[in-house]
Amino acid sequence: MNTSHLTGFLVAVILIAATAVLPTQHAEAQNQSGGNFGIGVILGEPTGITPKIWVSGSTSFAAGVAWSFSGNNTMHLHLDYQQHNFNLIRVEKGTMSLYYGIGGRILFRENRDDKVGIRFPLGLNYQFADAPIELFMEVAPVLDLAPSTDFSANGGIGFRYFF
Repeated sequence: MNTSHLTGFLVAVILIAATAVLPTQHAEAQNQSGGNFGIGVILGEPTGITPKIWVSGSTSFAAGVAWSFSGNNTMHLHLDYQQHNFNLIRVEKGTMSLYYGIGGRILFRENRDDKVGIRFPLGLNYQFADAPIELFMEVAPVLDLAPSTDFSANGGIGFRYFF
C-alpha cells in the first residue's frame, strides 16, 4: 500500500470513528462560560490552528492543522481522541485536567514521501471558570508507520476559545 493510499485510509477511518461517536454522545459544555466546540492556536512542534470538541463530560477530539518544523515545507494534520481526568489536580477557580489519548498524524512533505503515524498525546488542560477559554500544554510521542517506521515527538502550548 503506497503512502497516498495509506493516508486516505487513515483519514477515512478517523472520520468514520468521529461520525459514529459524535451523534450519540452530546457533551455538556465543559467550559462553564462557553460551549463544547473551541478553536485556538498551538505553538511548538507543530505550530498552527487547533480545534477541539467535547463529546462527553471527560472525552474530546482535538485536532491540529499546522506547520511542522521537522522538515522543509511540511504541513502537519492530526486528530486525537482524549480522555480527561479532572480528579488528579484540584484548583481554586476553573478546572484542570490531565489528559491522555491516541490519534493519527499525517505529514505532507514537499519533495519527499508523506509520513503517516500514530500519536499518543499527554497533557494538562486548564479551563477558566468565568471565560470560555482553555489553556493547554502537551507532549505527544509519535510512531510513524509509513513510508517507514520511525519514532518522533510533538509538543506545544496553546489556547482555545469555546463557543
